[in-house]
Amino acid sequence: MSSQILENASTAGNVAWSPRSPAERVLMALKMHGALSSAELGSKLSTTGEAARQQLARLAEEGLVQSASEARGVGRPTQRWSLTPAAQSRFPDTHAALTVQLLDIVRTSLGEAALDTLIAVREADTRTAYQSAVPDHLPLRDKVAALAELRSAEGYMAAWSEEPDGTLVLIENHCPICAAATACQGFCRAELDVFRSILGPEAHIERSEHIVSGGRRCTYAIRKSDA
Repeated sequence: MSSQILENASTAGNVAWSPRSPAERVLMALKMHGALSSAELGSKLSTTGEAARQQLARLAEEGLVQSASEARGVGRPTQRWSLTPAAQSRFPDTHAALTVQLLDIVRTSLGEAALDTLIAVREADTRTAYQSAVPDHLPLRDKVAALAELRSAEGYMAAWSEEPDGTLVLIENHCPICAAATACQGFCRAELDVFRSILGPEAHIERSEHIVSGGRRCTYAIRKSDA
């Protein structure tokens, strides 16, 4: 069974990807939830732990998943499975090589100022689009929910949750512009500025995990400002 997720990556654009084969569903579950045991994975996929283990074994042979033992109290250690770096290429990264090449051309031919202008224009366009979709009068909680929905539609596999202390957490399990963001982290700065603009002055937002810095995902803690 093939676990190739994106047969037509070059035409994927911003369309959200949905897994179809069992192997794709396994990869998606590990992408969204992090390391899981085969039993936990089976539960999330509404199948048995043994069926999940068989899929994991196939994906391990392809170098897409890896396991590590985790001791939890008395008894045998639990084997937990996670994605390998090679698996990241199976998720949308829109026209990565071309994007990086174009950024290098802009930087070397036109200079850093031109690259800053490019990022600023993208930031302004994104802000305008988000402002039309997230009304300013919404409560902060609803703004975060709407922002997560927008980001998911763009391929970020986003979700949000609320902590017991009231902190809202925006989670992006994937970065479809990771290659560009790695080549120029101005994109990450600009996106954070857009979030602050959309959520408004009532919100204090802080990035606590960052894919470009080696994190499994990007995570943003959002709290009401004291002011």
